[in-house]
Amino acid sequence: MNDLEIARQRLYNQRISGEKFKKTADVVKYLGAVQAQDYAGAKWALGLRLQKSSDSSIDKAMANGDIIRTHVLRPTWHFITPADASWMIDLTAPRINAAAGTWFRKLKLDNAVFRQSNDALAKALEGGKQLNRAEVMAVLNHAGVATDDLRFIHLLMRAELDKVICSGGRQGKQFTYALFDDRVPPCTLPKEEALAELALRYFISRGPATLQDFTWWSGLATVDAKLGLEIAKPHLAKMNVESREYWMAKDTPVINNKTPMAHLLPAFDEFAVAYKDRSAIVNPKYLKLALHVIFNPSIIVNNQVVGTWKRTVKKDAVEIILNPFGKLNKIQAGAVEIAAGKYRKFIQP
Repeated sequence: MNDLEIARQRLYNQRISGEKFKKTADVVKYLGAVQAQDYAGAKWALGLRLQKSSDSSIDKAMANGDIIRTHVLRPTWHFITPADASWMIDLTAPRINAAAGTWFRKLKLDNAVFRQSNDALAKALEGGKQLNRAEVMAVLNHAGVATDDLRFIHLLMRAELDKVICSGGRQGKQFTYALFDDRVPPCTLPKEEALAELALRYFISRGPATLQDFTWWSGLATVDAKLGLEIAKPHLAKMNVESREYWMAKDTPVINNKTPMAHLLPAFDEFAVAYKDRSAIVNPKYLKLALHVIFNPSIIVNNQVVGTWKRTVKKDAVEIILNPFGKLNKIQAGAVEIAAGKYRKFIQP
């Protein structure tokens, strides 16, 4: 298996080119977690993997609590399902808090401050209330918790990791917070079981991938990532590529489809962000250039990154500006235009 074949297989296993899901929550459950600090882009990341969807349908799934957006894995927002939220946060929060420790100390945030903040938030959100960021800040200030500088975002992140708050529905374009227990059912897993579950979700949905890729994506310590993979191995198939071990689900069909296809991926799509080594997903002609912009919205042609794109949403239309790294032939350009049409339909169905 070469880099092009690895990229083709990943597109299929990530359900970008493979079979699509019917429900938003099913996409998130299958992928385990979907990076979502760029909310608009993350919605399209889900839309790409659905049979039928729209920008507003993802908002609706958030509002209904079918999916939530919170800090987990690495210290950034992800979409996860409520059923996975509790055990996944239990597994990854200690590493995130440790990574944020320098900032906590710099901002004079200690356990006493976090308790005060968490108690104030829990009380304010009782009764199914959902508060936007300005309202949350007012609650904390009223409780005597300073929210200046970067304290506010760290207080919110810690409250998410302490399982006090999670995302609510949006108020217009404003994000809100709800009580974690109002949206997330209790679920605890023994550590080894949680490690194995996370590893399985990762390698089934993102393989072929290496242990180093999984360690990066999960944010786990190497020893824990290695243990998760070891427990999951009976369900996985191994392949050696240039002396490196890659893993994916057993009995996964090997994809050899060479029909010209194109996709417009959002910024931070899991096709790029889920791997420590991203060289396989970039056309070798553009490797040096593309690795600097790989987290931007990307143009995929024949399974690999060949450029970037951006959009401007107007009242009656969506303008898409393409920036290919090299010239596209007529067939490739046509495939890209089809991909652009899918995005326009998603934004303005």
